[in-house]
Amino acid sequence: MIVGWFETLGDVAAGCTTFCWLPQALKIIREKRTEGVSLMTQSVFTIGSALWAAYGLALNNRPIVYANIVTLALGLAILVLKLRYPSPAAGK
Repeated sequence: MIVGWFETLGDVAAGCTTFCWLPQALKIIREKRTEGVSLMTQSVFTIGSALWAAYGLALNNRPIVYANIVTLALGLAILVLKLRYPSPAAGK
């Protein structure tokens, strides 16, 4: 019973931290503006997501892999959008 509760807690936590990036990605796509996104932070976050996914693969832990593959995809999309739509101040 307790193990099931912990798994549910982990699933909800993974869902929250994974899908929190979806509204940001959609906002950037819609507005084509990224001035509120730090290139360095997004780059490090994306690398971290890739490493977490690799860690999950090494452990053969599917929940870690799945959550971080989705997070990586969203983080990478935001990173690509940041590079595609640089902040106006970046050109100065």
